[in-house]
Amino acid sequence: MESLTGHFLISTPQMPDPRFQEQVIYICAHNEDGAMGLVINNPNPEITLFDILHGSNLAIPEGPLPPVHIGGPVDVDAGFILFAAETQDRYAVEVKPGIYLSRDSRLLEDISLGQGPKHFLFMLGYAGWGAGQLEGELMDNSWLTVPGDINILFHTPDGEKWRKSARIYGIDIATIGDVIGNA
Repeated sequence: MESLTGHFLISTPQMPDPRFQEQVIYICAHNEDGAMGLVINNPNPEITLFDILHGSNLAIPEGPLPPVHIGGPVDVDAGFILFAAETQDRYAVEVKPGIYLSRDSRLLEDISLGQGPKHFLFMLGYAGWGAGQLEGELMDNSWLTVPGDINILFHTPDGEKWRKSARIYGIDIATIGDVIGNA
């Protein structure tokens, strides 16, 4: 199977794990050893970016702050910043051209000072799969894969990302249970 890095995993109505129902995951790494991704449409109702910045003794920028997302059920205390930038950031790894991932607290400090990326998602935790595990879930029709879209990542309200990520590729996700299956 070719790498799904930079793709969305869109949970289908057949998703057996309730933690991932109506979720969209952006795959940040996928190879023969497994996969790692971040849920991009699950804001955390219990913690805010103000809480994160304040708890880290960082400045609080003026204006509204974006939500903190639950990036997945693995390592839920680990912070991740997924962001768009025109040039390589010194604190990040490139997922796809223009999309970067970082766990470096210096990037969070840049954000607190208003010097960080304009378009970013801050996540706690991630979704991970061992070798062959994601491929098995794809065979079970738990996920639909489509190329990632920067507008959905950073410019679409969380409540619309699941349907919109499928719709831009001509798929009505609500009816997909009627069209997929195993032969």
